[in-house]
Amino acid sequence: MDANELRALQAPLKDKYKADAEAALVTLTARGDLSGDGLACKVETSRALVEAGLHPATGGTGLQACSGDMLLEALVACAGVTLKAVATALDFRLGGGVVRAEGDLDFRGTLGVARDAPVGFGEIRLFFDLDTDEPQERIDSLVKLTERYCVVFQTLARPPKLALNVATGTAG
Repeated sequence: MDANELRALQAPLKDKYKADAEAALVTLTARGDLSGDGLACKVETSRALVEAGLHPATGGTGLQACSGDMLLEALVACAGVTLKAVATALDFRLGGGVVRAEGDLDFRGTLGVARDAPVGFGEIRLFFDLDTDEPQERIDSLVKLTERYCVVFQTLARPPKLALNVATGTAG
């Protein structure tokens, strides 16, 4: 896909959202099934069923997906797709590359063994290893726009209001 094809693809959507802001609001959903044995949650993705379980550092076997890994994978996926879209829009010469994320967890917090240890990532780092001969100012622009438009990056950088609700007897 080139920049003109991307613009042609997105132009009607942009026009629609400019005319009707409500049309741009979409609620994404995720669902997990708690039935079954073991400490696992079966998460339905758009492509497959993923069984998430405990990380080995909290007693898991390592045979199930770790939700912390899944969070980093979502960041890598979103940043990668966003970077490629921005590169296309900018006519940026990108021969390929790798997107990596790593994050630091102190499992004392998750296991409740140290009250001063946080639960969750203390730091997350995102890396791009790009195959390009573009000048540094174009690379900087690509990265700046990728950071600006990556939904997962921005969600982590500026956390949304969260709500937790519980219903009983209504599974399904």
